[in-house]
Amino acid sequence: MEELFGGAAPYYARYRPAYGEAAIEHLARALGPDSRVLDLGCGPGTIAVPLAGRVRTVLAVDPAEEMLAAGRRLAAGAPTITWLRGDSTTLRALPPFDHVVMGRSFHWMDRRAVLADLDELLPPRGAVALIGPVSRRGEPWQPNAQPWQPVERRVCADFGLGMSAAATSFHATAEPHRDVLAASPFDHLESRTFTRRLTWDVDGLVGLQLSYSYSSPAALGDRLHAFVEALREALLADNPAGRWEQELLTEVLIARRTGR
Repeated sequence: MEELFGGAAPYYARYRPAYGEAAIEHLARALGPDSRVLDLGCGPGTIAVPLAGRVRTVLAVDPAEEMLAAGRRLAAGAPTITWLRGDSTTLRALPPFDHVVMGRSFHWMDRRAVLADLDELLPPRGAVALIGPVSRRGEPWQPNAQPWQPVERRVCADFGLGMSAAATSFHATAEPHRDVLAASPFDHLESRTFTRRLTWDVDGLVGLQLSYSYSSPAALGDRLHAFVEALREALLADNPAGRWEQELLTEVLIARRTGR
């Protein structure tokens, strides 16, 4: 996983959209102020940093040291966050936690195996919380309306860039997270959706693209400069004004065991 996002951490931290104050506050209330929360696949702390201070502690875990380093910088030494290198296969080696939250990370995992492990590790009222873009069936990747996406896809195709994923992951199976959860012990689902409008410029879209695994600086190698120039030129040719509006829908999905 670290290799997949090589060189992407600074772009991820700067250009990936935050989840928004309302979504984080709802998540914090659902988990409770005295809870110990595992942020699994935390990246640069997109959830961990704003959640810190709203719960007792956050255990921020990611396989990429580069992401953890970016998170530590953004957190500015927040004492309620512990940053640890690890992944979904090392859950049993972690300190105890009451709930687990995952942002844009669950789709990289063997989801059924992770949920089976969490069923053993979480306390009776422990929750599995997913926060991320609202997905639509048939559109597993970048599911929200992104008016620049046809240009992005064309340039990526020109450079031979494509996604890779584990055979059991969402990208490979296109099985929605909701369906996987419903077939697990965490089958009691509660969902809230939050809407924001974002405005992007060319620099923002180029930075966003470099935050993705399949078009990260590591994936591009010595083609990085050429890719950036090609993407910038194509975006401006498509929209000379250089401004794009996006309606971003974020879902907070809380899954608990039925009857607990």
